[in-house]
Amino acid sequence: MKVFKFGGASVKDAESIRNIASILSLYDSEKLAIVVSAMGKTTNLLEKIVNCFINKEEQLFQENIEVCRQFHFSILEELFDDRTNDIYGSISETFFLLSSMYESSNCENYDFVYDQVVSFGEEISTKIISAFLNQEGFNVRLVDAKKLIRTNECYREAEVNWDITKSLFQADFLSQYDKYDFQIIQGFVGHNSEGYTTTLGREGSDFTAAIVAFCCCAEDVTIWKDVPGMLNADPKWFDNTIKLEKISFREAIELSYYGASVIHPKTIKPLQNKNIPLHVKSFKNPKDDGTIIESCVLNDKLVPSFIFKMNQVLFSFTPKDFSFIVEDNLSDIFNRLSKANAKINLMQNSALQFSIVLDADKVNVHKLLSLFTETYQVRYNTGLELVTIRHYNSETIDHLTTNKEVILQQITRETARLVLKSNE
Repeated sequence: MKVFKFGGASVKDAESIRNIASILSLYDSEKLAIVVSAMGKTTNLLEKIVNCFINKEEQLFQENIEVCRQFHFSILEELFDDRTNDIYGSISETFFLLSSMYESSNCENYDFVYDQVVSFGEEISTKIISAFLNQEGFNVRLVDAKKLIRTNECYREAEVNWDITKSLFQADFLSQYDKYDFQIIQGFVGHNSEGYTTTLGREGSDFTAAIVAFCCCAEDVTIWKDVPGMLNADPKWFDNTIKLEKISFREAIELSYYGASVIHPKTIKPLQNKNIPLHVKSFKNPKDDGTIIESCVLNDKLVPSFIFKMNQVLFSFTPKDFSFIVEDNLSDIFNRLSKANAKINLMQNSALQFSIVLDADKVNVHKLLSLFTETYQVRYNTGLELVTIRHYNSETIDHLTTNKEVILQQITRETARLVLKSNE
């Protein structure tokens, strides 16, 4: 059995869904578990709907639902000529349930509401795709992830209960391959012990593919992307990118930890634990090899990799009592950062100063300053970029620092991390 994952870009319109059918036809002798994300930018629109619910903006809530409904119905009309097809009624009922949430719930817990609303994206996409594949002659079963993936109660960042999840998959997933060739399941979502929907974190469908593979001891996992495989840099920021043919699980974990966007950071570890290879392939050219991620480390150092994080802010904290930065100070600083929900991209300390780098668009600078200025002298710089180079050499560092001031740097045997400010 193999696991395939199709993300939003690969299911963004009717043509893309037909392309999925073409890809699956290449594997008609296989047993497949197919993990599907919400279509296109649906998740972004559903996040707007969550905000309307929380802000009590009923008219805007309903208007955005109608935009979402029309988008999906335009895809339905291209895929299904027969308007009496059951899929029309099924999707209409789903949107009715979403629309009625405004009157049926008065919950003010943002994270809870987020999970109940945003999960509709994956529910709708899997319903449409499974109906289309069955129409095209594939033997497909639609599965509800909310009944198989058990998590804790941490909405928006739920942690998987692996023992229960594995038991659920063995009871009502693996056993179904006697009847079905393909089973389709929603990415990104799960359920807790009370039966409420949870989500696994933004872009969590990759992680879902790893969960399915781990619980079912899959042969391998393939993530279908709009790129030819894992590249050594984001083409937005780097010219002449190179495809990584083979890398190790360890290298993939390092790259995702530092911010490589191709694979969700939680995806790799379950696969590594069971030595299940991960392929990253192009849905535009499905017969091409793509990238394979496996246990072998021999290829890791062949090509330097570059990870760019733009619009960074550097904070530096110095105790006002001129004490050294010791364990008590660090504990205090981290407690305050936790209150500001600050996610650290890089940290460094000296005798009298502790510095961190954050995404500027994910932190409230004034809120963070208010938490520290009473007992710390705080300095900060904005408009910075954080560059991480795996398997660097002096030439690569010199190239990336041309016309830029190095504000902070960390260099180990395998990784160089530079906080840069443009001089232009």
